[in-house]
Amino acid sequence: MTDISDSEHDTTTEYMRRIRSFVLREGRMTPAQQRAFDTHWSRYGIDYHGAPHDLSASFGRQAPRVLEIGFGNGEALAWASEHDLERDFIGVEVHGPGVGRLMNALAAREAGNVRLYRHDAVEVLQHEILPGSLNEVRIWFPDPWHKKRHNKRRLIQPDFISLLASRMAADGLLHLATDWQAYAEHMLEVMEAAPDWCNTVGAGQYAEKPEWRIETHFERRGLKLGHGVWDLLYRKA
Repeated sequence: MTDISDSEHDTTTEYMRRIRSFVLREGRMTPAQQRAFDTHWSRYGIDYHGAPHDLSASFGRQAPRVLEIGFGNGEALAWASEHDLERDFIGVEVHGPGVGRLMNALAAREAGNVRLYRHDAVEVLQHEILPGSLNEVRIWFPDPWHKKRHNKRRLIQPDFISLLASRMAADGLLHLATDWQAYAEHMLEVMEAAPDWCNTVGAGQYAEKPEWRIETHFERRGLKLGHGVWDLLYRKA
């Protein structure tokens, strides 16, 4: 198994690890969500160990892999995995109630193509995901950190995008979406300057909403508040 080089742990990435892109504001888990951890974690969960993880062994097969970072309550991830059985899905989320809810949904239909981390996505990518092992990454509606003093906490930053590129297979797809215009503009600026990525619809352009991104409860709420929605699609160059 290929080791992940220590040279990747540059000072910028170490800074990102200290300045978290999330705040853990989760409330108490419901009894059903807690039972999901007790009953289904051994099937769907991947415990973080800080070492390269054999995803083929976890899924019991070799298939294209999609990573969703910050899946929230898991609505989109559950739908995608049910309608795309030829691919395997890895979800990363720090909030326990959402992880428990998704595990219950997966168990109800005996899903076999999903595995979940309850951990910081940066550390998972750095230490557990092998270079070149992902075919697609989805980051939909991450925390926009809209106050200027908090902008440094935004997940989409040059060093993070470079880390993602190192974990992608050739021609791998990165799909970003947000309902905050200022964050959309920030994403576009970061991605257009990244040498490892190529805009699939033309330089400086946002993409139309792809059919595989369903409209979630969170998105509908934003639309009712008058927010726009911006999608960005990039291929690994």
